Amino acid sequence: MLDLILSVDPLILIGVAFAALMIFGAPVAFAIGIAGFIFFATSKVMPLSIGVQKIATVSQSFPLLAVPFFVLAGHLMNESGITERLFKFSRIAVGWMAGGLAHVSIVLSTLMGGVSGSAVADAAMEARVIGPEMIRDGYSKGYSAAVIALSSLITATIPPSIGLILYGYVGQVSIGQLFLAGIIPGLLMMTVLMVTAYIIAKRRKYVPADAKRPTAAELGKAAWEAKWALLFPVFLFFAIRGLPFSESKRALFTPSEVGSFAVVYAILIGTLAHRVMTWEAIKRAFGHALSDIGLIMLIILMSGMIGFAIIFLQVPQSIAGVLLDGLSNPQAIMAVILVSLFVAGLFFESTILVLLLTPIFVPVVQSVGVDPVHFGILMMTIVTLGSMTPPVGVAMYVVCSLMDTPIESYIKESLPFLLAILLLVIALIFLPDVVLWLPRLVY
Repeated sequence: MLDLILSVDPLILIGVAFAALMIFGAPVAFAIGIAGFIFFATSKVMPLSIGVQKIATVSQSFPLLAVPFFVLAGHLMNESGITERLFKFSRIAVGWMAGGLAHVSIVLSTLMGGVSGSAVADAAMEARVIGPEMIRDGYSKGYSAAVIALSSLITATIPPSIGLILYGYVGQVSIGQLFLAGIIPGLLMMTVLMVTAYIIAKRRKYVPADAKRPTAAELGKAAWEAKWALLFPVFLFFAIRGLPFSESKRALFTPSEVGSFAVVYAILIGTLAHRVMTWEAIKRAFGHALSDIGLIMLIILMSGMIGFAIIFLQVPQSIAGVLLDGLSNPQAIMAVILVSLFVAGLFFESTILVLLLTPIFVPVVQSVGVDPVHFGILMMTIVTLGSMTPPVGVAMYVVCSLMDTPIESYIKESLPFLLAILLLVIALIFLPDVVLWLPRLVY
């Protein structure tokens, strides 16, 4: 039996083991870890001790500190009153338009992208806050759930996206450049989703009964009340870029240090500015963050073994050979990779795909002249989209469960928004300068 196992191609063995464990409901971290362990246990040239060393090596990374810091900052900001003020500002700014609450959800996702960094967390929050109001105001459940779930996709690119941090860490790509590159695509996604929501709402007459444009004074007052939340992305930008009056273009902080700055910022705003942060709220935020960080870090550590196996087995070179053999156009190669990522995203969570596939595809796209920053923004958009689509979309199930929405109704209503997002991704494949303009300007 052992001889039979050893005779099987190692890559097939890893894939079968991982797929089987996932099918039988094993926790993701253990599925990754056991699959990686099998590679080292059955390898004739690689001792098992190397696998243990790879787990330890992954943990010894200074840039990886950005993950726990930003996760904690997101929970602290939710406890600091920032979410409530952002919701009020969004409602006054765009709530008067046809499909008003749909636009509120989309704008709030854009603003919350700079706070939570998590699409699922954003979708769950909005399903609780905005979802019931949309249904009470006559929006269909499917439309409401589709808007809320798909607008949370914006958090995949708006900094500080946890996915971009992981991609930058695994792919050895500048996290600062990724943060800046995600801003314009995030704003474009907000725009195309709002246009789609407006067209559907206009056709169905989803118009608020008391719809009226806000006065400059009303908008200014709402912006002033939410000023510390609105200023955070600005502070984040200058922390990455450096001060505008400085001759040096060196960043004030590394990504890890920006994460710690975000934690301190959230505590100070909640305590001194909004005066709602209590000791109980801080303990609650730390409790939620510890649970999330433990889950994320365990997956990252276990992925160290499989990541090494992928590189050792020269998978990137093999895939590059297959793609480059039939295709020569960089955009065509990137499109093929993104299609494969979209299919994979239908079945696997985005964090898993980033950790497992980034070391495979980054060398491939670099070999054909595609900027890894450009590819990273599109990759994160596509793999995170899997959280909003069947059969295993986490954000989809969370929103539909919280809003008691049938999955078939959600799927039907989500198609126009899904089409709009895919058209934007196709446009960005052929317009790399749109993605890279800001990081090139800064760096």
